[in-house]
Amino acid sequence: MNNYKKNSLTLSGAISLGTGVMIGAGIFALLGQVAELAGEFFPYAFLVGAIISGFSAYAYIKMSNAYPSAGGIAMYLKNAYGPGTITASGSLLMAFSMVIGESLVARTFGTYTLQLFDISEKSVWVPILGVLLLIVAFLVNISGNKVIGRSSLVMAIIKIGGLAIFAIGGLWAAGFSIDEALPTNVSGNYNATSYIAALAFTILAYKGFTTITNSGGEIINPNKNVGRAIMISLFICTLVYLLVALAVSANLTIPEIIAAKDFSLAEASKPTFGQYGLWFTVAIAIVATISGVIASIFAVSRMTAMLTEAQLIPHKHFGMPGSLQKHMLVYIVVIAITLTAFFDLSRIASLGAIFYLTMDIILQWGVLKNLRKEINANVPIIIAAISFDLIVLGAFIWIKVSSDLFVVLITGVIMLLIFAGEKWFLQNSQTQKNIKQS
Repeated sequence: MNNYKKNSLTLSGAISLGTGVMIGAGIFALLGQVAELAGEFFPYAFLVGAIISGFSAYAYIKMSNAYPSAGGIAMYLKNAYGPGTITASGSLLMAFSMVIGESLVARTFGTYTLQLFDISEKSVWVPILGVLLLIVAFLVNISGNKVIGRSSLVMAIIKIGGLAIFAIGGLWAAGFSIDEALPTNVSGNYNATSYIAALAFTILAYKGFTTITNSGGEIINPNKNVGRAIMISLFICTLVYLLVALAVSANLTIPEIIAAKDFSLAEASKPTFGQYGLWFTVAIAIVATISGVIASIFAVSRMTAMLTEAQLIPHKHFGMPGSLQKHMLVYIVVIAITLTAFFDLSRIASLGAIFYLTMDIILQWGVLKNLRKEINANVPIIIAAISFDLIVLGAFIWIKVSSDLFVVLITGVIMLLIFAGEKWFLQNSQTQKNIKQS
């Protein structure tokens, strides 16, 4: 880990990292969650989520051009707010949302893998397989940057190609009739709030583009290639998500998707391709989830290591040998394993969505207030990004308060602990510094 170097990631490698995280979690883990809130309109939710993510990505691209860094979002927050509580807390929110994403993908890996056997998706084997994936991803990450870049590129090609085959096959089975895939009427108990709330999950599905900013210090010609990688990754994933959502919509009813929401793609492959289709879809899911976890752990370890080196978060090595980055890998994987073992997919996804949207609002506001002139940002675009985030986050929390108050409460408690803990830590660190200097 301590051998990461400048110019060690190509443009294609950066794109594979972004798509690796997005496709690893997005379509396999979240399609059913989106359908549960948006009903027949869930394919549109992925398209609208992409548009909102594009508005948010604008600020990241402008900042990556000005401040390319291995710290990525943490460095952007530092430039916007200085080395204080907001920077540290916002960075930790992003880091936790990424760790939560790893747990989401890990459980998805377990759920899809069990579709090959006559075992319930509620089996204890789901978290066990998820934990095993996290351990393997940890071992891959300590092997170094080149291994990660090569494996991510190969896996990205395999899973994008596989999902394209799945989508085209599903639409072909429906006679390539878009009319059968797109909704013609609305059924079920859905309203404007639930439709907007569904966008929180689709935005979460696209947030993998931020992984690219966390690797800015390693990407060749980062001032240009970070922005290019973000735009290309978003375009690829939007196309893949939309095609897959249409294919699933053409082969399953909304009640069927919701009933199999944790493994909806595997279920959708059965009417068209039978048992062979199931095996094929599960194989692609396994490749996608493995690459997603590897890419995410890579990015968040860099980010948290930078925060530690900047003395923005506390660190104890607990007698562990090796570099700081290896220590951060251990902490990240331990937290992800805990979440994987004790939380289901819906709650993990909800935690991740709230954390990410909150962090994005903090970052966009910092750009609007303090950096808009320095990075020559278009103010209306930044205001639009903040407005979209606030509307989606508000609708999502409103829905969750009525359906799963526990996840809202635990998210609020964790956020409070992050901000209060960071404030105490930074004040205590400054006090210790002043004592040493006096």
